[in-house]
Amino acid sequence: MRISLTLSLYFARQFLAGFGIVLGVLAAVIVVFDVAELMRRGLSRDGVGYFLIVEMAALQLPFLLQKVLPIAALFGAMLSFVRLTRTHQLVVARGAGVSVWQFMAPALATAVAIGAFAMLVFDPIASAAVSRFEQLEARYLRGQASFLAVSESGLWLRQSGPEGQSVIHAAEVRGQGEDLRGVTVFLYRGADVFDGRIDAESAVLRPGFWHLEGVLRTAPDRAPERLESYELATTMTLAQIQDSFAPPETLSFWELPGFIATLRAAGFSALNHRIHWHSLLASPLLLFAMVLIAASFSLRLTRRGNAGLWAVAGVLAGFAVYVVSDIVTALSLSGAVPVALAAWTPAGVCILLGTAALFHLEDG
Repeated sequence: MRISLTLSLYFARQFLAGFGIVLGVLAAVIVVFDVAELMRRGLSRDGVGYFLIVEMAALQLPFLLQKVLPIAALFGAMLSFVRLTRTHQLVVARGAGVSVWQFMAPALATAVAIGAFAMLVFDPIASAAVSRFEQLEARYLRGQASFLAVSESGLWLRQSGPEGQSVIHAAEVRGQGEDLRGVTVFLYRGADVFDGRIDAESAVLRPGFWHLEGVLRTAPDRAPERLESYELATTMTLAQIQDSFAPPETLSFWELPGFIATLRAAGFSALNHRIHWHSLLASPLLLFAMVLIAASFSLRLTRRGNAGLWAVAGVLAGFAVYVVSDIVTALSLSGAVPVALAAWTPAGVCILLGTAALFHLEDG
């Protein structure tokens, strides 16, 4: 029997209702805990007030909601399937000849549509908001004074040191960011008073300073000075340089490919950004998998015993997906697993397990 369009839309609305309820509850919990954490970190600092805390929490909320979409799809699908089963609506549908795959198809299609919308439309909004959050956090909570940017012209780094502010440009980056070639340093007194320029063949980061080789130093009203080496004081570490990159979350789905290409051209691996981009691509498939898992554990709650046990098992299965995803991501960051495999494996494995479970429960 072919399911009617009216019945398909009804099942899709039921899933959307359950998904919306769960997402709303998760949003409320996230806001409460995020505001509490930001208050703990920020209220003891100068210039941080309640309005800034609320603004930062609101800016971070879209990104955090994007992270919990799979959980919302899992719990929302379980809620809608349990409600349809307990009200005997699925019993009537089965009696009319509708199979489990037919009345699940609207929920699966809706989950994929939500994932595609989150990836293509919602992610640019979330990335812009979390980028603003990162700026406020760096300024008010971390007191971060350094900034690094990578463009097609090379690497640009602004830093503060004992001698004042300086801006470093490098045409080429080697290693993990500690070895620069074709270096130009612009020196400033205070924040904006130009104090000189240093051109060097290379610069290597050492504890507490940059070691420059093949140096030509110029300054206003002074003759150029050639030096074999020069030490430029800095408070930066290699970890701070790497952390100063634009985090993957602050770049939209549309911006990531170009930024990854720029990073790799500058000599960086862009591993985090590649993993994040593939994870975004796999997100519709992951929501699809969550609906399958939810159906495996919730469709027969009223027809089999131990309903509570089945519900708990479904919840644990959903959280297991997050654990496995984190493990595979860690392996990918270490170079043990290819990036594409790390991003797509959790969704693919969950789809296979959910499909097999439904075949066993419904058709076996």
